[in-house]
Amino acid sequence: MNHKKIAVCTALIAATQIAAPLVHAAENWPTRPVRFIVPYPPGGTTDIVARGIAGKLSDRYGQQFVTDNRGGASTIIGADLMANAAPDGYTLLLATATTLSINPNVMQKLPYNTLRDFAPVTQTVYVPFVIAAHPSVAAGNIPELIKLAKAKPGTISYGTPGTASTNHLGGALLESMAGIKLLHVPFKGSGPAMTGVLGGQVNIIITGAATVLPHAKSGKAKILAFASEKRHPKWPDIPSTGEAGLKGYESGTWFSIVTRAGVPRNIVNTLNKETIIALNSSDLKDRLESIGFDIRTQSPEEFGKFIKDDLAQTAKIIKTAGIKLE
Repeated sequence: MNHKKIAVCTALIAATQIAAPLVHAAENWPTRPVRFIVPYPPGGTTDIVARGIAGKLSDRYGQQFVTDNRGGASTIIGADLMANAAPDGYTLLLATATTLSINPNVMQKLPYNTLRDFAPVTQTVYVPFVIAAHPSVAAGNIPELIKLAKAKPGTISYGTPGTASTNHLGGALLESMAGIKLLHVPFKGSGPAMTGVLGGQVNIIITGAATVLPHAKSGKAKILAFASEKRHPKWPDIPSTGEAGLKGYESGTWFSIVTRAGVPRNIVNTLNKETIIALNSSDLKDRLESIGFDIRTQSPEEFGKFIKDDLAQTAKIIKTAGIKLE
């Protein structure tokens, strides 16, 4: 055997010796606690989803899945931590539409790249939006709202949790598809935006059904439609925008789980399988659905395609509406 062949054999042996522990570690994952980053402050809806899943996974594996709230900077702080974590499956991120689709389209300098830095695991829940109005608004359904908006361009106001939020994008898409001009009024959070509608400071709101329903029941607000193609099975009495003529219009927000790009595939697949089982367990599913969430899961491949499509759709909405962060 010549020196060149000896060198090649030595390199192959070394590579095998390096790869073997990695494969073994992946097969036995997890052997220690897993960090589950939540890029929002404690106490919000993201916390409910993350802690629910973490508890189920902890029970399943006998290892702690520890939620770590790292809120701030429009989820960038938490996402940056995920993007710089080791690709070993011991760090997860509860990523939202803001993290993966909106930030890359409105921020020029971002310390992470959605498609490069993260491995998609699955969506977890979807929050369907409704379009609701203050009782004084002279519209009881979507066709009447469109007619009113066309008669008074730029005067019908809608409140959102902030510029470039999923709610804002929902309003911008409504304007584009209906051929109307609304007045966007950003608030500092969903709560203040809802208060703005209840107090009559703004005319309409596009937000989660669970946020509006209590006020609709008391007569302080009226729901015009679900922002979806079909009626929601849980609230069949509420019409949809699709049946009102806005075919293809859908507005809502979603939460998901991603991990670091490069995590062994079998860990990603295991996480996907066990997360779906956790979300469909009767107690967690009932709890999430009771606060207005729909369970929505996919394979890692399906979720990866969804992210790419959502990035492109979000870019189109933002460009058409001329949305910019100040």
